Amino acid sequence: MKFTTKIPAPLETFFSEVGDILLFTGQVIWQFLTSPFEYRELVRQGYYIGNKTLPLIAVTAFIMGLVLTLQSRPVLVEFGAQSLLPGMISVSIVREIGPVITALLCAGKVSSGIGAELGAMKVTEQLDAMEVSGVKPLNYVVATRVLASTMLIPLLVVIADAIGILGSFFAVTMSEKISLTLFLSQAFDTLSFSDIIPATVKTFFFGFFIGLIGSYKGYNTQRGTESVGQAANSAVVTASLVIFIIDLLAVQLTQLIDGT
Repeated sequence: MKFTTKIPAPLETFFSEVGDILLFTGQVIWQFLTSPFEYRELVRQGYYIGNKTLPLIAVTAFIMGLVLTLQSRPVLVEFGAQSLLPGMISVSIVREIGPVITALLCAGKVSSGIGAELGAMKVTEQLDAMEVSGVKPLNYVVATRVLASTMLIPLLVVIADAIGILGSFFAVTMSEKISLTLFLSQAFDTLSFSDIIPATVKTFFFGFFIGLIGSYKGYNTQRGTESVGQAANSAVVTASLVIFIIDLLAVQLTQLIDGT
C-alpha cells in the first residue's frame, strides 16, 4: 500500500518562487561580469536612488535620533549615568537602527519603484522590444538597478547614521549645555570596528536584495495593468522580510565571531 504526501500549495509556491529568485540572481550576477556594461544607465539609476530617497531618509534619521535620545535620557538621569547617553545612542544607531530603518525606507521607495517601473515596461512590451532590437533587458534594465542600489544604500546608511547622531545632539542640548565636539567625542569613543564593520557589510546585502527583488517582481509581472501594482506591493513586502532575515543572520554571525 503506497502512501503519497502532497506538498501544500502555499509551501509549493514559496519554494518555487525561491528557486526562481535564485536563478534570477545567478543571471543578474552574470550580467555584472559580461560586457558591455551600461555605465550611463548605472549613473542615472544611482542618481535617482540617492537624490530621490535622501530627503526622506534625512528627515527620518534626524527624528529617529531626536526621539531615541528624548526617550532614553530620563532613565539614564535617574541612575546618574547621563554621560553614557552619547555612546549608547551612537552604538544603537550605527549597529542596528540606522541600517535597518534606512533599508526599510529604501524597500518601500526604491524596491517598489523598480517593481512598478519594470512591471509597466513588461505590460507595455518594452522589454520585448528591447530583446527584438538586440538590447539585453537583464543587462540594461535589471543589472544597472541592482548594482546602483547595492552601491548607494550603504552610502545612504552612513548619511542616516550621521544625521541621527546629530539629531541626538540637538535633543541633549534641550536639557543641558554640551558642545558638539564633546558630544561627538563621547559618541565615537564608544564605537569600535566590531560595531562599524558588520553594520557596513550587511548594508551591501540590503542594497543588493532591495534592487534584486524589485527587479524580479517587475521583470516577471503578468500581463494586465493591475499586476503592476501587485508587483510593487509584493516587492515591498518581500524586500522588507529579506531585510529582517539578513539582519538576523548578521547579528548571529557577529556574535559567533566575537565569541559571545
